[in-house]
Amino acid sequence: MNTNSVTTNPSRTLTGRTALVTGGSRGIGAATALRLAREGADVAVTYVNGKEAAEDVVRAVEALGRRAVALRADSGDAVEAADVVERAAMALGGGPDVLVNNVGVGLLGPLEGLSLADVDRVLAVNVRGVFLTSQAAASRMVAGGRIITVGTCMTQRVPGPGGTLYAMSKSALTGLTKALARELGPRGITANIVHPGPVDTDMNPADGPHADGQAAMTALGRFGTADEVASTVAYLAGATYVTGAEFSVDGGHAA
Repeated sequence: MNTNSVTTNPSRTLTGRTALVTGGSRGIGAATALRLAREGADVAVTYVNGKEAAEDVVRAVEALGRRAVALRADSGDAVEAADVVERAAMALGGGPDVLVNNVGVGLLGPLEGLSLADVDRVLAVNVRGVFLTSQAAASRMVAGGRIITVGTCMTQRVPGPGGTLYAMSKSALTGLTKALARELGPRGITANIVHPGPVDTDMNPADGPHADGQAAMTALGRFGTADEVASTVAYLAGATYVTGAEFSVDGGHAA
C-alpha cells in the first residue's frame, strides 16, 4: 500500500478527531482511511472478508502516527451495522466524529435474472445498513459531526442495461443524505454524498475487460483513482458550511 500517494495537508484539519470508514479494507475505502489519517484523524475501518487487507490499512495509518483499528462487520446484518459504531468508539476512545459510508454491494445483471435473494442482499447492505450505521453514529455525534456517503455516478446517468438494482439502491442514499442534512443540521452535523465514476480498483480495474467502454463514457476519457475520490471525502470531512449536497467525482460521466 502506497502511503505517499496523497500530500498531507499542513493544516491537518482533522487533528483530534475519530473516523469510521465502512468497507475500508481496499479501494476507495482504504484510500479514504489513509487520507483522513493524513489530515490528523484516528481511523476505524470495517471489513467482511478482507481481514489481511484491512490490517494492512491499519498498519499504514499507524505509520502516519495515528491510531487505527480493523473491525469485522457485515453491513447487511442489521445488528452488526449498528453495533460497529459503538465498537469503533470503544477502540478509538470516542466518536466517531466522521462517518464515511463506503461499503456497498455492486451487483449488476439483467433485470429478469435478479433473484429475491439478490434484491434483499443489495438493499440490506446498500440501504438498510447505511441507514442503521448513520443512525447509530448520529446518536453519538456532537456539533461538527460529519456523515459522508459514497454513492455512484449511476444515480445520475445509467449508461446501459444491467444496473437497475444497483442504481436503485444507491439512489436511495441521495434521499437519505438530504433528509439527514435537514434533521441533523440544527445540531451542527452535516451530511453529504459523493458519486464516483469509473474508478480503478481491484473490483473494477482500469485495464479490465469492460474498462475501455467505461472510460469512453467520461468527458475526460479515463478512469479515476481512489485517491481522487478520497480527496473529496476529506474535503467534506473538514467543510463547515456544506450539507445536503451531491458531489460528482466522475470525470464528467454525467455531463
